[in-house]
Amino acid sequence: MDERVLAERLIGYDTSAPEGLNQAAGFVKGWLDARDLPHDARDFDGLPVVLAEVGPKEAPTVVLHGHLDVVPGREGQFAPRVEGDRLIGRGAYDMKGGLAAMMCALQDVAEQDAVRVRFLCVPDEESDDVERRSTDALVREGLHGDFAISGEPTDLHIGVQAKGVLAVRLEVAGRAAHGSTPWLGDNAIVKALGVLRTIETLPFSRESSDLFDRPSINLARIAGGDAFNKVPDRCGMDVDIRYLPNQDAGEILAQIRAIPDVVVAKTFLRAPAVVSRSNPYVLALRDAVSRSLEGEALSVGRDGASDAVSFLEAGVPAVEFGPVGAGHHGPDEWVSIRSLARYRAALRDFVLALPGRLARHGRGAGDLRAVEGGPA
Repeated sequence: MDERVLAERLIGYDTSAPEGLNQAAGFVKGWLDARDLPHDARDFDGLPVVLAEVGPKEAPTVVLHGHLDVVPGREGQFAPRVEGDRLIGRGAYDMKGGLAAMMCALQDVAEQDAVRVRFLCVPDEESDDVERRSTDALVREGLHGDFAISGEPTDLHIGVQAKGVLAVRLEVAGRAAHGSTPWLGDNAIVKALGVLRTIETLPFSRESSDLFDRPSINLARIAGGDAFNKVPDRCGMDVDIRYLPNQDAGEILAQIRAIPDVVVAKTFLRAPAVVSRSNPYVLALRDAVSRSLEGEALSVGRDGASDAVSFLEAGVPAVEFGPVGAGHHGPDEWVSIRSLARYRAALRDFVLALPGRLARHGRGAGDLRAVEGGPA
């Protein structure tokens, strides 16, 4: 079974819900079993985590991290189809295509004895519960390494930076009145939309960094009003801000709190990710990718956050690296079939060439930091 066929099988499971996740995890375990790849399974809040490992425990350790879960899709999106070089379906790009190639790469390096490779497949990277994730828990329990690769989609570039997450729940107050005389009230929903427009023009929103043009601001949820014939006097909204590595989350919150009639009811903070482009593991991965591409592999910044931060906060350098595609979370998500083979080859070549690279440059993590925001 090659990476394309394996990706098609994984796409066929609706892993936006627990039943499909358990079925897909069972398939992954069966696939590992059939290839005599040692593995383990754990339950995390009723969802399956699959772990596998090859290579000696005392060797330099690389973690290959992926996730089985996807955002919800239409029924037809779980029937994969091929159009030219494109494998189309929910999760093809984010990240079942990459996960399939990662599994095949694990098999490719199973017989080498110079690098320990730990494979981690989680069920909750896309979860709404941003405060409790299986990757965080496993890393806290000691699932570490010298370097981690999260297979998020990067078009075969190496994601050495990722924006931080500042999720804020805002409450906006208005004044109630009869729905037939709205001029006598102060509509909190309309007012909340004005608050969003104000946030989009705050000083932090116009800043940039070496790898990012700007932060992003998304209105994720909004709720207000309790009767059809009443001017709403309360509105709550969740705003998802992805801020830059050179920005301070505390300063961003201070700018938001200065907006009149707004209360910050709750915040969630996840630090930006930053790994030095001169880290020896990053350099080894760059060399391996370059052998599979025409031209040199690039280091890039990623707009979205990922579980790579879990490793960074534990002192493990981690990057995002995945195949070519587009449309993740959209109706026409696809991954390049050719890039899956290149991705698999890059991971394999990275592991096989790593001992030589480390012998020349050392095993240390180099200039590594997980940038913390200000007080929330």
